[in-house]
Amino acid sequence: ATNDAVVSYDPAYAYEIRHIVRDALERWYGPDSGRNRDVMYYLTVYNEPIHQPARPENLDVEGLHKGIYLFDRGEEKENNVSLLASGVGMQWALRAQQILQEDYGVGASVYSVTSWTKLARDGAARNKARIHNPDQDPGEAFATTQLKQTTGPYIATSDFTTDLHEQIRPYVPGRYVVLGADGFGFSDTREAARRYFNIDAESMVVAALTALADEGKLDISFAAQA
Repeated sequence: ATNDAVVSYDPAYAYEIRHIVRDALERWYGPDSGRNRDVMYYLTVYNEPIHQPARPENLDVEGLHKGIYLFDRGEEKENNVSLLASGVGMQWALRAQQILQEDYGVGASVYSVTSWTKLARDGAARNKARIHNPDQDPGEAFATTQLKQTTGPYIATSDFTTDLHEQIRPYVPGRYVVLGADGFGFSDTREAARRYFNIDAESMVVAALTALADEGKLDISFAAQA
């Protein structure tokens, strides 16, 4: 995140990797598009067996490349939340979506965040442009535009520390709750470790219900029960 020469992604699915790798090859070896070719692409991949869905017919390819796209709008309920995840975290977000909708009557949209860092850099570049030209509108951060497709609170998770997700806090259009694997020196099964760090599906459910309670939309007893 601190090295501008690194374009980092945390893809969740094989079809996302396909698009990212193709974009990298076109950037390096294709016709000159004006983009800096002197960069490295860094992709995080996992050795956990998960279901690989087919590429959605209505895939938001631009969002995938720029860092975030709406994967599943979910069911519209009286109370709704938005779940953000990257990498293997998408499995927990989808499980949390199911629990929220079936057990608590809360609608939940799911976003695949392919690159938290690209989203943060986009927002930072717009802030810098405003400093250089205060009388000109640099436009809305891409993360903000994408997240406005649904409503908050917004709950974010991944296998990484909270610092990664915190990068986009200024660009989230609503209450933003970050779950991350902060700490080290802890050894257990992956499932137990993720529960310990509170980054799994059930932790996302509790965080979502608590955030709704904080906004006065639900009684806090629902979060306590969860």
